[in-house]
Amino acid sequence: MRINRVFADQPLARGALIDLSAEGAHHIGTVLRMREGDFLHVFDGDGGCYLARIAARRRSTVTIEPVEFLAEDRESPIQVTLAQGLARGTHMDYTIQKAVELGVRRIAPLLTEHGNVRLDGARASQRMQHWRRIIIGACEQCGRNRLPELLAPIPFSDWIAGDASPLRLVLHPRGECGLGGVPAGGAGVTLLCGPEGGFAEPEFEAAMRAGYTGVRLGPRILRTETAAVAALAACQVLWGDLR
Repeated sequence: MRINRVFADQPLARGALIDLSAEGAHHIGTVLRMREGDFLHVFDGDGGCYLARIAARRRSTVTIEPVEFLAEDRESPIQVTLAQGLARGTHMDYTIQKAVELGVRRIAPLLTEHGNVRLDGARASQRMQHWRRIIIGACEQCGRNRLPELLAPIPFSDWIAGDASPLRLVLHPRGECGLGGVPAGGAGVTLLCGPEGGFAEPEFEAAMRAGYTGVRLGPRILRTETAAVAALAACQVLWGDLR
């Protein structure tokens, strides 16, 4: 029997009474219509989860009591960072959601030449909060108990100058090989994926000079959200937990 899962944005401890966030309380109390005495799984993003009992349910709050710690680990054996050129609204949302389901360890939104999304300070903060909610929802759904790290949007040039992953791959139709032609990426992999318009030629050349390997995903041109998801799935098949 599947047990419902919810994220608690505070440290959990056995026997402590925890009030869920407004979103968590709404999901548990209103959407799922769970009642006092029902059990669910609760996680705080740092690993493992608790079997918890609903101790109280009121109009807008739900209080839970963790009763048993479950040391469940569903993290991928490969540490993949997705450095994703900012895409419009739902395209970026989809990419982030599926990347979490496919075990990504870190997500870095990139400001690129062809990206048509511009973020000022206030809007960037709003988008970060929105993306974090997507990450939490994806973890609740897929069973992950650790939240992938979400970095603040960063210019493309700054990212490639500071990326120190042992294996750095840039997705591009003119890549020199497919994913099967690169060495195993167990210690750390960066997947550099462009926005809707792809990387500008100077960006691709700069990535190659910075030590990235150009990788193509077959003979077809994939949309940005398709490319990122396909590459992550292929990495898990080649080196991770989909083997």
